[in-house]
Amino acid sequence: MKFSNLPKEKRDRLLLVCMATVGVLVLIIFVLIIPQYHYIAAIGKKIADTRGKLQDMKDVIRKADVTASDLHDVTYTLSNAESDMAVDDPNAWIYNTIRNFKSKYKVDFTVIGQLSMGNVELLPKFPFKQLRVNVSGTAYYHDLGKFIADIEDNYPHTRIENLTLEPAGAADNSEKLEFRMDIIALVKPST
Repeated sequence: MKFSNLPKEKRDRLLLVCMATVGVLVLIIFVLIIPQYHYIAAIGKKIADTRGKLQDMKDVIRKADVTASDLHDVTYTLSNAESDMAVDDPNAWIYNTIRNFKSKYKVDFTVIGQLSMGNVELLPKFPFKQLRVNVSGTAYYHDLGKFIADIEDNYPHTRIENLTLEPAGAADNSEKLEFRMDIIALVKPST
């Protein structure tokens, strides 16, 4: 049966039914099917993101032992680095340190000044406090040099500042020097 052999009224109805069917199909595609494809794509993206997050969490869990071991190593290293810092009673610590350390050298301390505790002046917002004590005494140039070098080498958290040297006033020790210096040490915060 040919389309052109149909009467005009039937042919118009058939055309109208075909156009209505195509219109309904297009409406179904645009109203129902395409939004479902977008929804499925959004769900696929969420699944991929969630899988990525899950993989990241699995990686963190897998690395937890390594991270705990690294934390232990860093804590041990830090505690070793802080072992020579002033603790508990800084006054006793600095006096004992100077007394024990100077016994190996020919350095005479005549005055150990008042201690002062304050914030670290070298770095702002530093978590440690600093202890400053002014000392003076007499020594030969080389003995004093060895003392200063060794105290800074043996106590890396301690430094010498404001060193002044003058000839000693005694006539029999014309090669001796009078010195004044500030010894600054970091104080370990109490836990």
